[in-house]
Amino acid sequence: MSDVKVTVGGEMENDASRRFIDAWHRAEHGETFRERHLAFESWDALARVMTTRRMELLRYVRQHEVGSIRALAKALGRDYSNVHADVQALTGAGLLDATDGRLRADYDAIETRIAILVP
Repeated sequence: MSDVKVTVGGEMENDASRRFIDAWHRAEHGETFRERHLAFESWDALARVMTTRRMELLRYVRQHEVGSIRALAKALGRDYSNVHADVQALTGAGLLDATDGRLRADYDAIETRIAILVP
């Protein structure tokens, strides 16, 4: 397991470069690690992906084995097509894995950093 680090706003290119260099140095020293970083350009962009319903879905998948989207919709008491759209959005954002027909949220926590830029 690992954590997902979400960055909202700020200097995304500089942050990505800094993380890459840090990862490179850690790998040179033989350190094994697994990190997942997601960047959103604004709070609005994050809010479009992380709705209340999608957070509920992530919590459920994190705590239960889910064999299919249909089973997930039934467990959540929601319409299949809405759950399918949520799974697609979360998979596209990198917060949910859908492989071999199974859904997984393989991380321990989502850590969020919000940059407030002052002109």
